[in-house]
Amino acid sequence: MRHWQRFLIVFLLAIGSAFAFWNGSADRQTIHVDRLPPEARETLALIKQGGPFPYKRDGIVFNNFEKLLPLQSRGYYREYTVKTPGRKDRGPRRIVAGQAAEYYYTEDHYKSFRRIRE
Repeated sequence: MRHWQRFLIVFLLAIGSAFAFWNGSADRQTIHVDRLPPEARETLALIKQGGPFPYKRDGIVFNNFEKLLPLQSRGYYREYTVKTPGRKDRGPRRIVAGQAAEYYYTEDHYKSFRRIRE
């Protein structure tokens, strides 16, 4: 790829990002439920119906040690595993549920969160 082609690609990506930001659609802090992976939508449905959950640790207290979610008292948040295809362990994906029926998705084992919009 030539230098001018790379420049053009970067330029167009920058314009697209700026346009999305100005339109409010580049909100990296949220994700619409329809944009979640199918496994996350399944986990969310299980949370809302109260289980049963496939993993023994589903529903344990999430302590928010990273302080990436709004600060609440201990026990406010619960975590649930989102199955990761191809993994035999629990994998890195989780949904964290707050007592006020707010839900957060992480695909990188608590390094970042996106609030789920419905």
